[in-house]
Amino acid sequence: MIYPLWYVLVGSLNEGQDYLRGGVYFWPRAFTLSNYQAVFSDQTILQAFWITILKCIVGTVTSLFCTAMTAYAITRPELKFKKFYIPFIMVTMFFSGGLIPYFILINGLGLFDSFWVYIIPGLFSAYNMIIIQSFMREISQSLVESAKIDGASEYRIFLSIILPLSKPVLATIALFTLVGHWNSYFDSMMYTNSQELQTIQLFLKKVITDPAVASRLGSAAATTIPEQATKLTPQVIKLATMIVTALPIITVYPFLQKYFAKGFTMGAVKE
Repeated sequence: MIYPLWYVLVGSLNEGQDYLRGGVYFWPRAFTLSNYQAVFSDQTILQAFWITILKCIVGTVTSLFCTAMTAYAITRPELKFKKFYIPFIMVTMFFSGGLIPYFILINGLGLFDSFWVYIIPGLFSAYNMIIIQSFMREISQSLVESAKIDGASEYRIFLSIILPLSKPVLATIALFTLVGHWNSYFDSMMYTNSQELQTIQLFLKKVITDPAVASRLGSAAATTIPEQATKLTPQVIKLATMIVTALPIITVYPFLQKYFAKGFTMGAVKE
């Protein structure tokens, strides 16, 4: 698992012309940072980073809240038409309208080429809802009943009791949702036209699949680092772009996983 990442990192820190000779496996033979200068010479990547970070934060928070709120409602025994809601939600896990009807829906709702196309369609996940509601069912109902006796509303119970006690499962779903938002490129590719709405993963895809994009990065870098212009190659620029797009989530993931592991010991109901 580690070596492929190390191999890409080593290649991204090696001069392009030297890298073409081969044999760069464990350590850069001709160390340089010009590959990263070439990547950041294009302002497009900075805009893509901003859009992706905003998408991850807003998308994760809103999706987690809406999914958890639905899960809590499903766990309430007094919910009317409960037997209808559950199959209605479950069927969406196995059947979809298809790509073309979905595109027509997105366009009809006015979400096409809008930042909200990243947020609104992902507000609810049936799979995540099932996981959350399974956890919420294990919370002692005596807490809910006591809160109702004290005059607490359903919203008060949900925000002050259920959510704090559900930290382990919420940490899990937040982790999955965050990584999913960061790695997603299909929504940006299909439902946006503006370069300002391009995500970092779509930028990476263009660099890898379109040689002209990597060459453009190298040409742009030649104006700022002319002494390295002849040593830049599309291959090492691709490797540098991979590291730039992967490093943030690789850095954040261990911290989230740590809190996720701690979350299993939090929120326990004391007898």
